[in-house]
Formats: sequence, structure tokens, C-alpha cells
Amino acid sequence: MAEKLIGACIFGQSGGPTSVINASAYGVIRTALDAPEITKVYGAAHGVVGVLSNILYDLDKEDAGELELLMNTPSSELGSCRYKIKDENDLRRIHEVFKKYDVRYFFYNGGNDSMDTCQKVSDYLERVGYECRVMGVPKTIDNDLVGTDHCPGFGSAAKYIATTVAEVSKDARVYDTGTITVIEIMGRHAGWLTGASALAGLAGIPPDFIYLPEIPFDMEKFLDNAEKTYRANRNCLITVSEGVRYADGVFVAEAATSGTDGFGHAQLGGTAARLAHAIGQRTGAKVRGIELSLLQRCAAHLASQTDIEEAYLAGKSAVEYAVSGGSGRMVAFEREEKNGAYHCGIRFQPLSMCANTEKKVPREWINEAGTYVTQEFIDYVLPLIQGENTMKIENGIPRFAKLKKIKAGV
Repeated sequence: MAEKLIGACIFGQSGGPTSVINASAYGVIRTALDAPEITKVYGAAHGVVGVLSNILYDLDKEDAGELELLMNTPSSELGSCRYKIKDENDLRRIHEVFKKYDVRYFFYNGGNDSMDTCQKVSDYLERVGYECRVMGVPKTIDNDLVGTDHCPGFGSAAKYIATTVAEVSKDARVYDTGTITVIEIMGRHAGWLTGASALAGLAGIPPDFIYLPEIPFDMEKFLDNAEKTYRANRNCLITVSEGVRYADGVFVAEAATSGTDGFGHAQLGGTAARLAHAIGQRTGAKVRGIELSLLQRCAAHLASQTDIEEAYLAGKSAVEYAVSGGSGRMVAFEREEKNGAYHCGIRFQPLSMCANTEKKVPREWINEAGTYVTQEFIDYVLPLIQGENTMKIENGIPRFAKLKKIKAGV
């Protein structure tokens, strides 16, 4: 058994938020506050940027009731960032801050690039001989983290997408003149979210076509499919990943923006508008392009209770593993069956396995034509969207956490 390590901890959030990322935060914070090995619990303002800037919140001073409301509060309550560790100067600065506050535990909540940050911090501290246990807590609506069956945040986003596509499908069919609708869904390189639109079929109104970035996009075939379906049915509904690209690797939306995020990834958007315009030119039909945008990741009112509970479990497990002696790992989910029902197990993957890699939708889970997902895909997603959240409501709207965010050392 590992020797007890006594000291403070820092928790930070990074990358794009989700509707359940704060449930993971609560899992870390509550478990750390209750752990005798952890002397203080700090929250980093805007992730690793807060560590570098020495802006930490003293979470010991928060009200227990407000902290509990994190379970149903969307977005990243402590603030997020898209900061990539630049060099040894950054790592030395992090080491200085850790020494200042006697930080012996570091929990970082994020996706692929955040796991890279975790690994760099872990490797550096080990190299300089500073004992600190570093753990990655997964999150991403994109569901593209390697080493885990699925990611906290994906189930809720999938539930929102399936519900919204079903609702839009009902609305798009009300007029006798007919219409074509293109719905753009997040997913730069992996089509998990767009594939989840197929679950609208469980309500009896599935999309006609689903286009994922795993399959090279062919504009002529796309237009032919849309036109034929529209001529036959006087209606057509298509869902498409923001990251669909042509066979030469160029994004369909690439000409719409030249921006990049803090990690150097292309900022996509405008795919639905571009494709809707092309369909309109071809068919003369009434066409709508809809971009779900940020709604996919912040719709806490439609969060899956399964996702909320698993997000909390991820944070809790990270702390428990660290205080027992573990480090340099990311919490990962393992799909299990208990008495014939879905169950989420926990394992711990090396950060090196999870950093800077992407898990894509298996080709066998996409139909031969590349225009829809298979039943295997639906069976994979369905358990993750189950359960309705029980958020607190005041004055008819959700009551979210309102943390005091008292700065450490003030």
C-alpha cells in the first residue's frame, strides 16, 4: 500500500464545457473535502491558466449546499481555457505555485489536449523530484477520448440532439409545400454526436440521412440523395457533422472561417448554411440550415441522469485513486452488464494512452453508403441517455450553483 501523502489539491477545468462537467467537479471537490489526506481544496480559475497566474479559489470556504448544486449546473463553473503548455517555463511556474500552496494532488478535467497537459505536468514534477499525484478526469461531448468506452458529457448531448432532431422533424413537416432541413451537429473529426441523431427514430421521426466525418463527403451524391428524397416525399431532413470533409481532406466548412482555437484546431461552423444553399440552388425548394452550436453542450435541462451520475463518479474515483497512491492516469469507463442491464465500471488508463489521440466511430457502425448509422451504434448510445435529471427549480427556471469564488491568499 502506498505511503500516505498529505497536502493540498488543485482542481481545474479545461476545454469546451458540457452540461455535466460540474458534476465531475462536485465529485472531485466533495471527495477531496472529505479526504483526511487532503488539507485544502483549491479551484483554478480558468484551468491551468489560473495556476500559471496564481489565481486560485479556496473551495473550503464554499457553502455545502451551493457546491451540491454543481450536480445540475451546466458549463465550467470555475472557468475554462484552451491553453497548451508552451515550454519548461510554464512547467517551472506550475511547480512554483504548487510549492507555494503545498499542492500534492492535481486533478484536471478535460479532453484530449487536457490529458496532454496532465501528462506534461506529471512527467515534469516526477523529473524534478516533487511528489504530486496527477489525475485526468475525462469530459467531452465529442466522445472521442481513447481508452474509455464513453465520455462524461456525451450522453447528455446525445439526448439533447436526438430530442431536438425529433422536434425539428415534426415542425418541418407541417406545411403542404414541403421543405428540406439540414441540421449541423458538433464533431470536428468524430461523428458520435451526429450519429446520435438516429435516436430520433425511436420517436418515429428519424432523419433521412446522416453524414459523419469518418466518411469522405461527396457533394454530388449528397445533392442527389436530398433531391430524390424531397421529390418523393416533399420533405427531407439531414443531419451532418460540422467536420465533414471532402476526399482530399478539405472541410466543407473550411472556406467559411480561417480561425483556430487555442490548441490550433480549425474553428468550424457554417456547414449547414453552405449545404442548404447548395440544395436550394439544385432543387428550388424551401431549405433551412440549422446549427445547434453551443446548445448541444449546455442544455442541462435535458441532461441524462445516467450521464450526471457517471460524471460525478469520474471525479470521485480520481480522488480516491490518487489518495490511495495512484498517479499519471485518467479515469476511464468500462461497459459492463449486471443482471443483463447496462453498468458502468471504472478503470484507470495511462495518460500517454489518452493524450492527443481521437476515437472515431467504427466503420462497421456506419452503413455501406456512408449515409446512416447501424443498429449497433444505436445500441451503444441508448443506455447513456437514460434517466431524467432532478434539478432544483425556482421561479419556474433552474437554480444553478452560485459559488463565492474567494481567492486563495486574500
